[in-house]
Amino acid sequence: MTDTRPSATTPDAYVLGVDSGGSGLRVALGRAGSDGPLSTAVCAEPVRTGTGGIDAAHLLEQLLPVAAELLERAAAGGGRPANGPAGEGPTASGPTREGSVRVAALAVGAAGMATLGGRLRAELPGALSAALGVRRLALAADAVTAYAGAVGQHPGAVVAGGTGMIALGTDLVEWRRADGWGHLLGDNGSGAWIGRAGLEAAMRAHDRRRGGSPALLDRLRAVFGPAEELPGLLYPRSDRPAVLASFAPEVAACAGADAIAAEILRRAGVHIAEAAAAVCPKDGAEADGGSEVALTGGLFRMGEPLIGPVREELARLVPQARVTTGTGDPLTGALRIARALATDDLRLPHHPTMLSVQNT
Repeated sequence: MTDTRPSATTPDAYVLGVDSGGSGLRVALGRAGSDGPLSTAVCAEPVRTGTGGIDAAHLLEQLLPVAAELLERAAAGGGRPANGPAGEGPTASGPTREGSVRVAALAVGAAGMATLGGRLRAELPGALSAALGVRRLALAADAVTAYAGAVGQHPGAVVAGGTGMIALGTDLVEWRRADGWGHLLGDNGSGAWIGRAGLEAAMRAHDRRRGGSPALLDRLRAVFGPAEELPGLLYPRSDRPAVLASFAPEVAACAGADAIAAEILRRAGVHIAEAAAAVCPKDGAEADGGSEVALTGGLFRMGEPLIGPVREELARLVPQARVTTGTGDPLTGALRIARALATDDLRLPHHPTMLSVQNT
């Protein structure tokens, strides 16, 4: 029987990008020769992680039906956009039909891929080849897909900031990483870091110690209740980083009128700039018009009180850096990597755990 699967270099070949994070699994279908997704789908359940790392079977259980539905809808509708969560438009139901369109390349970006992705790298290539006909597969850390979404395939750096914080940079020869070590060992300048610093300043005000902020103490009481009960609420929680980060917007809201809150954001900006400077490529950057440092993630919705100090410190540490706010998210980055893989144009550095590329 004749193989009708599109060539990997055919512009109308289909590609898939996948973003697996703490809030769930997102999938985007696109074409090798055009920007942007044709359609997207969301599975609200996060992929499980256990003692063996990221659960490859659970990821496949969610991904394969959604991918099949996206492809079937594209084949039936000529690639018309059909966006929405699973159950609204593309759904997690139905196997791939015989003779349906296939996928030239697929890229999966996953939180924890670098340290917990062993099972994904071992099990996904064969499973995706069998189920979707995929011959080109990229498995990437979510920081790499964040980079591809924000910077593309150019030398530069990205800071992905949310509850945690990681900086990743490349000169297109190798990757450089700074921080992302979790709220106990690092993530300096992150939402968890800002929230913790704000709560500490509130507790200092409660104790009448120097460095306390009555404004932040008022916000602590409004959000969590009596200050003396906060340790009992916080310490037993398994999601302490998220709880700490939930107070970061309160710090930002107080920063305009409270010097302590403003200083917390200033120090956070310095930490973020130091991490970005550590990974920002320097050799030849002046000839290329300066290295781009993209700030991406929900942390930077705090705006100028946080971004201003980042710019100021980067101007001192890496004068050639151009600070931008990344316009593409990790799902955009995963789709870009898949598209580059399909067209033999992947210029981002391969790495055993950060960006693993497999051809079957």
